Amino acid sequence: MSKHLEMREICDLHQKRLFQIAYGVTRDYYLAQDVVQEALIKAYKHLDSVADPAKLGAWLASITTRTAIDFLRKEKKTREKVDGYTELEKVYAVMAQNVEKEAEANELQAKIYQYLNSLSPEHKQLFLLKMKDGLKEREIAEILEMNPNTVKTRLYRMRKQLKELLAEQDTAS
Repeated sequence: MSKHLEMREICDLHQKRLFQIAYGVTRDYYLAQDVVQEALIKAYKHLDSVADPAKLGAWLASITTRTAIDFLRKEKKTREKVDGYTELEKVYAVMAQNVEKEAEANELQAKIYQYLNSLSPEHKQLFLLKMKDGLKEREIAEILEMNPNTVKTRLYRMRKQLKELLAEQDTAS
């Protein structure tokens, strides 16, 4: 009897059981089919090493189990690599967004400094005390020895002027 004929008989006798073993390990119908096929190929290559034909079923089950585990390991490594690439892509996307936001913030800051340099020294000091130091109008009025209403009015006008300037530049861009 030829080796091919023997293998066909082995497949007919053991294929369902081997599939059940493979499916039990992989929990995936199509992957289990691949495992059985690979296990049968391995068995065919080493069929001569089976000394006791009565132990053939156990030998095939062992090959199928190890093959299924190997398939799962390979699949896990592949999935980890894909997940790693996906995470890396997310990090690059966030970094690109951060760079873009940082560039926008730098541009805005440059526009504000440009506006500040156009102010008189008195107005510049008033603006910096409010925006940079975070002081209240009353505190600024005490420091600059000014009427609190004057401080409030000047700050309002400067903020309005700055908003208009920024709006103009945004529409020009």
